[in-house]
Amino acid sequence: MTPVQGARARARIEITAAIKDEARRQLAAEGAAKLSLRAVARELGMVSSALYRYFPSRDELLTALIIDAYDAVGAAAEQAHATALTAAPGDHLAHWTAACRAVRTWAVAHPHEYALIYGSPVPGYTAPEDTIGPASRVGLLLVGIARAAYQDKGIALLPLPDVLAPEARRLAEDMAPDLPPPLAVALVSAWAQLFGLVSFEVFGQFNNVVQARDTFFAAAAERLGRETGLLRTC
Repeated sequence: MTPVQGARARARIEITAAIKDEARRQLAAEGAAKLSLRAVARELGMVSSALYRYFPSRDELLTALIIDAYDAVGAAAEQAHATALTAAPGDHLAHWTAACRAVRTWAVAHPHEYALIYGSPVPGYTAPEDTIGPASRVGLLLVGIARAAYQDKGIALLPLPDVLAPEARRLAEDMAPDLPPPLAVALVSAWAQLFGLVSFEVFGQFNNVVQARDTFFAAAAERLGRETGLLRTC
């Protein structure tokens, strides 16, 4: 790469970041449904035609923001898990709780970005396949924690009703064929409850209800881990 090409590449990175930052400000002020490329360009002092060279449509800009948000919350959970692995090797319940708490911490610190990925769907927008990998990061991390516990014999599986057995087998085949079907069901249930807890806090349903939010969530996250079957093995 020539010096000129390098300078152009750096400029493109900087302008792309500025566009995203302004779009996030608009999300916070107006919501995703009102995101406008023209408004972003105006605030940045750009002509619309110049901005279209970076993001040809509103949907492409939304997709970039969505991927960034999924990657950010996924990275936060993965970092917390890595730290917990070092601090408490073999304590799978502690690893689970650390990852869950990191999800909540990120969401509370970035409520508008959280709303973009876990709030109401944006009218007229359909997420492309590019979002699937980033969206899966937290779920795959939880599966990985459960897998490690299962391999260490740190899982106590609860029996499933017979009527749920076919769905449990399908879930296991799709998610983690190496794990028993009851564990797959427990993981999907815990994943849904985790984001339900976070959403209730971010979107205000806990207002005038839960006061000790940190303590409440920590206990709830540990309970979800125990209901998944995680045991302390150290």
